[in-house]
Amino acid sequence: MKKLGIYIHVPFCLAKCKYCGFYSHGGATDAEQAAYVESLVNDIEEYGRVYGEEYIVDTVFIGGGTPSILPSPYIGEILDCVRYHFTVADDAEISMESNPKTLTYENLLAYREAGVNRLSIGVQSLDDDCLKALGRVHTAADFRRNFIMAREAGFDNINMDLMFAIPGHTPETWEKTLDEAIALGPEHISFYSLQIEEGTPFYDMYRRGEFDQVPDDIDREMYHLAIKKLKEAGYDHYEISNAARPGRECRHNLKYWSMEDYLGIGPSASSYMKGIRFAEAPFMEFHENTFEDETSEFVFTGLRKTSGIFFDDFRERFGRDFWDVFGDRREELVPYIESGQLVETEEGLRLSEEGFDISNAIMAVFV
Repeated sequence: MKKLGIYIHVPFCLAKCKYCGFYSHGGATDAEQAAYVESLVNDIEEYGRVYGEEYIVDTVFIGGGTPSILPSPYIGEILDCVRYHFTVADDAEISMESNPKTLTYENLLAYREAGVNRLSIGVQSLDDDCLKALGRVHTAADFRRNFIMAREAGFDNINMDLMFAIPGHTPETWEKTLDEAIALGPEHISFYSLQIEEGTPFYDMYRRGEFDQVPDDIDREMYHLAIKKLKEAGYDHYEISNAARPGRECRHNLKYWSMEDYLGIGPSASSYMKGIRFAEAPFMEFHENTFEDETSEFVFTGLRKTSGIFFDDFRERFGRDFWDVFGDRREELVPYIESGQLVETEEGLRLSEEGFDISNAIMAVFV
């Protein structure tokens, strides 16, 4: 049986953050939550009829939104439904996103009982001024309490989501957050530069001149500081914006960057199944990849990983040598190779740490 990752979207939050461009909304009545879970269960059943006998599920990721806003029995119901309609591997990674102020010790125990074995907490910052600027409803103290509770509830695989280049952010503030995060000892840390998305309150505030973006050179200084400190603390920087203790990389997200099959369930959720990309309403999409699509996506998703892409993997997947397909792009790539931003070996291609700063430009060569 082929391996499959399943993503399940929960669009509810305590409040919509100022920067968030994901499909989600603040607040939901008990009736809305119940109706939504019923809809998810129906969708899981339907997809199970299509794919259930063909795949073994080795990762599940419940994201959002804030899935931990749901009463914990709903999480158990959702995962029980996945197990009933799909074959789930005994060692499956089952991740769940959460936010401080939505976690209780009782709920954490219930998540563990339901089978959740990896908890991702969206702390974003350990500086209260930064949290206020982002429109977050929790404090740094809320997160610290939640982290300790999660450990006491038995979670031994915890991710912290962190954000840098927040308006008013300084390298000193960012370094303090990194030091505090590392001291807590999570198994995984994701670190993202703030992106101002159209249609968000931040976008409108920026257009009105209410704040200035952090300059690019400071943004890059913060990024490289994170990589340096995380490596010194024993984390592997395995993807542009992710670092983990050895063996604790997010197996589900690696599917996205390795072009493995994954199924998205819930509004706005995206899927990649058998070379076809499709997404649920309200962002409906259906696209059957051509050979050119497949080879291009293999490269620019694979280059997100610090290990890069391997020519043998390319040949095995597509039946052709890498440079037979992309030889006409080599002239464009030479300046990046000569500068050391793109590293070419006999085995493959990868971006250097400096190459990640201009990753979009390099990846665009393969589009």
